[in-house]
Amino acid sequence: MSKAAITGIHGYVPDYVLTNAELERMVDTNDEWITTRTGIKERHILKGEGMGSSHMGAKAVAGLLEKTNTKPEEVDLLICATTTPDYIFPCTANLISDMVGIRNVGGFDIQAACSGFLYALTVGTQFIESGKYRKVVVVGADKMSAITDYTDRTTCVLFGDGAGAVLLEPNDDGYGVLDSIIRSDGSGQQHLFQKAGGSRYPPSHETVEKRWHYVYQDGPSVFKFAVKNMADVSAEIMERNHLAGDDVAWLVPHQANKRIIDATANRMGINTNKVMMNIHKYGNTTAATIPLCLFDYESQLNKGDNLVLAAFGGGFTWGAAYVKWAY
Repeated sequence: MSKAAITGIHGYVPDYVLTNAELERMVDTNDEWITTRTGIKERHILKGEGMGSSHMGAKAVAGLLEKTNTKPEEVDLLICATTTPDYIFPCTANLISDMVGIRNVGGFDIQAACSGFLYALTVGTQFIESGKYRKVVVVGADKMSAITDYTDRTTCVLFGDGAGAVLLEPNDDGYGVLDSIIRSDGSGQQHLFQKAGGSRYPPSHETVEKRWHYVYQDGPSVFKFAVKNMADVSAEIMERNHLAGDDVAWLVPHQANKRIIDATANRMGINTNKVMMNIHKYGNTTAATIPLCLFDYESQLNKGDNLVLAAFGGGFTWGAAYVKWAY
């Protein structure tokens, strides 16, 4: 059976950079506090009226198609992982496809918060392995600035905007997504969620006044759960694929908090010089963090490298994937 190999990667972040120094003028915080607790120095923000996650996703996909010499009509399926869709409907995947000229193919969104890209990658892999499709584009795109409360000093320092996309194709030489684990625990929703905007609490004067349309996070609870579960699932996927720390070329973790990333690497027995890290310049871009890491580190990847992708997100959701790099 063919495996689904990543044969191309491209990323996009907006031009505007929101620095810690600028945040110091907006809320009661400072660069030392932010850097020590999160590792973040700056984040990119999408500006412009009517601009949504799809616009960043389309930039990433257009770059991916050009880079891999793939024509839009060759794509069989596009999956978009996003927590900040442009609309309730149509889905962001459809909008991205339209913007880049992909027509008459399947397209849908996956919502698993910060684990979204890993979930979407796992789903896309099934379409390749089944033989159903030969070219699947998986996108992670989030405009977190749209749901960030810039009067809340505990959350506004964390998030940025961005997108990344990969092309999946069949591989018969042992490369590709070799294993994945996805997990969830809905009892964690109270610790990290956006309360209003869905069918439970539709938009109203009351929900706006109560600021329920922004991200709410109980930091200590999320940190505790994330450290344990992201580390546990990463160790589990290594164990069931008989991998030791020395066998792993790169850990590709969700970029939420440097302390969570360090704890995961430590549990896996992986040195920090083998951990992809770009949280300092992008912040937490939710579903875009893992593909943006792969994009930033692409020149350092070698064919046959063993990668462990790991993520944790609101819901709670979490997971890991074992990828043998194909180029």
